[in-house]
Amino acid sequence: MFREMRRKDRSIDNQQAVQLLEKGQYGVLSTVGENGYAYGVPLSYVYHRGNIYFHCAVEGNKLDNIRFNNKVSFCVVGDTEPLPDKFSYRYESVIVFGHAEEVYDKEKEDALVAIIQKYSAEYMEKGMEYIRKDGNKTKVIKINIEHLTGKARK
Repeated sequence: MFREMRRKDRSIDNQQAVQLLEKGQYGVLSTVGENGYAYGVPLSYVYHRGNIYFHCAVEGNKLDNIRFNNKVSFCVVGDTEPLPDKFSYRYESVIVFGHAEEVYDKEKEDALVAIIQKYSAEYMEKGMEYIRKDGNKTKVIKINIEHLTGKARK
């Protein structure tokens, strides 16, 4: 179903790929819309309990596209460094393929808490207040991971 990686010599194992998902600061979500065009959008996220979660507004392109076709890919790029003498880069990346779906209630709150812990841990009390007050003004989407590949050039 999923194509094998061409440069297997640069493949990283699943544990290393998950570590990159855990430390990554942002990723690019790719969807396809009704018009047939691909749509890639950078966003903050959290890798939590074996899934990727992100929050968003209650309407917009990504939600329209997910409703049209919930198969998505998500790419995270870690550390990079130019290697000018090799006309290349040192890099690490992971690509996830999965199905996206909105989550509700306890799972939604749990994901929002995980996002706050990742990006604003020193403001947990204020973040929890924000969730209680404005949690209904945001959607939380989960990517159920079906396949992931990681790649690195050291």
